[in-house]
Amino acid sequence: MTRAIHPVGPFAEPGHGTAVETADGLGRWNDLLREHFVSLDVSDVDDGIRSSVRSTLVGHLSAAVVSSAPQSARRTERLVRSDPRTYLQVGMITRGRAVLEQDGREAVLTPGRYAVYETDRPFVWHFDGPWTLNVLTWPRELVALGADVSRAATARALGDDRLGMIVGHALAETATSPPELSDAAGGRLAGQLAALLGTAVGESLRRDEVLSPASSADLRQRVDDYVTEHLADPDLGPECIARAHFISVRALHRVFAEDDLSVGALIRRRRLQLARRRLLDPRAADASLTEIAHACGFADLASFSRRFKQEFHEAPGAYRRRGGFGPSV
Repeated sequence: MTRAIHPVGPFAEPGHGTAVETADGLGRWNDLLREHFVSLDVSDVDDGIRSSVRSTLVGHLSAAVVSSAPQSARRTERLVRSDPRTYLQVGMITRGRAVLEQDGREAVLTPGRYAVYETDRPFVWHFDGPWTLNVLTWPRELVALGADVSRAATARALGDDRLGMIVGHALAETATSPPELSDAAGGRLAGQLAALLGTAVGESLRRDEVLSPASSADLRQRVDDYVTEHLADPDLGPECIARAHFISVRALHRVFAEDDLSVGALIRRRRLQLARRRLLDPRAADASLTEIAHACGFADLASFSRRFKQEFHEAPGAYRRRGGFGPSV
């Protein structure tokens, strides 16, 4: 099931506590889904069902516990077109058994197992008995997984290895016992949970050799773009890059092992390329070598000069003088 993050009904603002709503009968259940979830078609269900939704906003994350009777809930192409809200979600079964279908795959979920799905494409939930499902929902644009990675990850059962169990426990605790937090703390927790999920997803796909060469190439390009945007940050390194892309450091290094250039070497190369451009940039003519070194993320002039000479076989001061620009110190 899919909890909407945009302001509706009792969920207008984060921090407004937990809301619980119940439904007696199929009509009210359909109304409840329409009011608080993305559009779904419910079928294969008795009219006299009893259902409930308990939902809490934790920053930009919706943490919900949903219970109902045997049924199928479909998000069709027609509903996607008419209701284009886009979220990345996790469904974790805690009572009963569920089957999630999306992107040509199906995940059979029993208590403790969970799966990822996205609302911009059709999906189907099947429940063959009474059930309870934890649902965690992030706005898709706030989860830094590439589209190819998330599409490869949908409808795959997670939680069967140690990392998956650790992440699943954190997600389950957030849904069943959401903490009372400030908006700022809630936002940080929402982002950290998304990072944990991304790490579990990435490791699962790597382990099963699901990601294609094209997926790895896409990740390398996104990392390269990220590095280029953060060259001035002296703390730029594999740890913060992996964290920003919701993968483990080991998975990051594994992707770059396919190339001759390591993550650290990529950072150094991009910094030196930026420095060489700035040394000949008329707009930086009044900047000292030390200022340029710091602006490009080097800790000091000595390390910058050493790296520059190793890469370009010329000291930065000599290179700059040859170009006719700026001070040499």
